Amino acid sequence: VAFVVCRSLEGLKTFSYLEELILDNNLLGNDLLLPRLPRLHTLMLNKNQISFQRNTCKILLDHLAEVVPSLQYLSLLGNMACPNELVCKENDEDDYQRYRYFVLHKLSNLKFLDTRKVTRREREEALVRGAFMKVVKPK
Repeated sequence: VAFVVCRSLEGLKTFSYLEELILDNNLLGNDLLLPRLPRLHTLMLNKNQISFQRNTCKILLDHLAEVVPSLQYLSLLGNMACPNELVCKENDEDDYQRYRYFVLHKLSNLKFLDTRKVTRREREEALVRGAFMKVVKPK
């Protein structure tokens, strides 16, 4: 196990058998591009610079769905995209739940998102309304 702060993920393409990847605290943003990692099941992106600006988070989630098809555990805590009260006092549980529906709509194979197990009810709600659940607040 090695811990490295990085801005480029170019070298990951040589690790096609990688199953877990922790990229916490790396200043990574919505422009994050991972190589195809077909066996990756756990991805931690906590405390980076991922946000819900425009459609960029949607693009990132679509990218993850394509390049990490086995993803089951994802954590985005500490990013602006993950609207919980720890990041911003203006966020509430409803904001966080809408975020979960949106992420689960894009990444339907997830079993855990952040620190919580994905429930059957959440999965059903994400299928029906997840595409419309981006958390957007007026400035």
